[in-house]
Parts: sequence; structure tokens; C-alpha cells
Amino acid sequence: MKVVFIYPDFERHARAHPELLSFVPCKEYLGPPSLGIASLASVTPADIDLEFVDDRLNPVDLDMDGDLFAISFFTPAATRGLEIAQQLRQRGKKVVVGGVFPSTMPDVCSRQADAVVVGEGEPVWPQVLKDAMNGTLQARYQATEPYDISTAPPPRVDLYLAAETADHRPDDYPLQVSRGCPFRCHACAVPLSMGRKIRYFPQETVLHTAREYARAGKRCSLTEDTSFLFVSGAKRRFRKLLKRVIEERRRFPYQFSYVGISMPLLLSLEEEVFQQVRDAGIGKFYLVCGFDPISREAFSTGNSSAFSKAVLAVKKCQDHGIDPYTSLLAGNPEDGPGVFDRILEFTERAGVERAEFAIATPYPGTPFWKRL
Repeated sequence: MKVVFIYPDFERHARAHPELLSFVPCKEYLGPPSLGIASLASVTPADIDLEFVDDRLNPVDLDMDGDLFAISFFTPAATRGLEIAQQLRQRGKKVVVGGVFPSTMPDVCSRQADAVVVGEGEPVWPQVLKDAMNGTLQARYQATEPYDISTAPPPRVDLYLAAETADHRPDDYPLQVSRGCPFRCHACAVPLSMGRKIRYFPQETVLHTAREYARAGKRCSLTEDTSFLFVSGAKRRFRKLLKRVIEERRRFPYQFSYVGISMPLLLSLEEEVFQQVRDAGIGKFYLVCGFDPISREAFSTGNSSAFSKAVLAVKKCQDHGIDPYTSLLAGNPEDGPGVFDRILEFTERAGVERAEFAIATPYPGTPFWKRL
């Protein structure tokens, strides 16, 4: 049996606004795939042939051989993902879809796919493969309980590394230390797709992946689980991971690009955590704004106390020699025209040197989507 994993194309900043190319090369925006396919590939039996297609780099050959085509996508790639699914099925091929968008909009996806995986894929993947072999694919698969990631093998990131081209060699790849989140941020679908309880990958599994990246000359980005610096138990685990990295850096070249974080998380960090982050070689935070109460009140309503906290959060990074690459969002329901002036005033007062700007989008499965 042959399984073809497909990561669909989607429009990124520089493709929609080519004027950005005069400031930042397009390859800086394209980035690596998410870890969904690599995680499923790691629990696929060795006697099944695997092929990985990054549709962003090489458009899917609709006539390629394969017994099962597995397409994983989030909302920005949903249009292309469903288009590929439909065209493959028109050629008589079997298609299963999964990922954040299919998990939140399974009825939409079921019109174009033979099977839809809702939620985590690993618990149901063996049954999907068995049914595909027997010609008995079910319309929907959903685990009855969260996947025990303490038993998870390392993701097959080698598939991604092997798919690089001369024109696309990302500097960093995602590293995941946990799944799930207890918070209910208004624009995030993680609690719905991955559960509200934080589950942790074994430290050795995380370090195995970090070493694999390092051997390929890649950095690790920790952006797929941003609650570990806030919840006390998660923070302790993360500090233990940092300690291991610091101890092993003398003999193993771990590299990190950034850690995803928010203003409340920053303000809750103790001095020794900042020092550990720096000692581990992490010199940048990806500071996401517009979701947490501090940045929303500071920019949406101009609350002076929240504005001061926002400035303090950035200053805290700068005082510890960490670059706060700041993602600023406008378009929340509470925003008025003054939000733009307040955001720009914040960047000037806080001395933000590097920033990106995003439009609030009600992604399926989020409280924002349900509210609207």
C-alpha cells in the first residue's frame, strides 16, 4: 500500500503584496509545514510506502500513483486542499482529509473527501489505514479520548527536510513540547482541535527532534504551544527542558529561532526564566498581540493601565537582551478607527523595531467565529 501525504498551497504575504519583496525575501515568509503530517507518518507502519508532497513547492500531480491520499490543512489552505481532494476523487482515488479546518468544519469537507478525521489523527490512523486497505473507508473518524502523547514517537521531520528545494530551504522548523491549552482565547481553535488539557511530549522525544534539526543546520521555533510559560506545571517542565539544552549545548549545537509568547505571559516570567532562555540560545520572542486582555484593552479602548503594561512587556524583553518580534492585530469587534494610532504610538513608545500587522479573522472553531 502507498500513502501520499499532501500539504496544500495557500497564499502568503509576499504573494498577495509583492511590494514586500523589496524588504524581505519571499522565502522568509513561506516557512516549513506544520507537524501534523510528520506526526501521522511517525505512526504509519514501516511496510506502507510513504510519499510527501509540498504543494506550495511542487503542485500535486493529480495522476500520481497512490492507494490513499491524505491531505492535512488549516483554514488558509482549505480552498486549495478541498480542490485537490475533489480533483483526486474525480480520478477515482481515495482521499482522507484532516487538520484544523476539517476538524472544525467536517460537514463542509465531507462533500469533497471519502473520509474526514476530526481532532487528533494518531489514535484513529491505524483504523483509517486498515479500512483503506479493505476498501471500507468510513465517512468520519474521531478518537473517543485524547491521544497519549507520552507514547508518541518523534515526528518524521525527515520527510520535510528531504522535500527542500534549492529555492526553498527554511531556516527554522516547528518544535512541539505539548498539546492542548486550558485558555479560551477568542480567536484560537487549539482548545477545540487539541483539547483544553495540556499534555506533554517526553523530554527525550522533544530533544530527539531538536537534534535532528540541528544536524540539518536548522533552528527550532516553539510556536505551536504558547501556554507552557504561564501554567505553573508547564513552566516547570519547560525550565527542565531549558536546563537540559543548556547542559548539552557545549557538545551539541541546538539552535532556536524564537518562542511564541503573549504580554500576560511575559509579565508573569521571573528573572531566572529570562536568564535560562538566553543561556539556551533563544534570542527572540514572537510576541502575539490582539488576543490577550492587555493588548486588546490597550489598543481597542486606549486603557492607560493596559497600555503601560504593554510597553512594560516589551521593555522587559529588551532589558534581558531578547528581541520582541511583535505581531500586532487590528479588527477586533471592540476596535474603532483609533486603534491604528494607538498601535503606532505603542510601537514608538516601546521602541519596537520589528513588527508584522494582521487583520482579526474569525476562523472556524474559535469563540470569535461562534460569536459572529
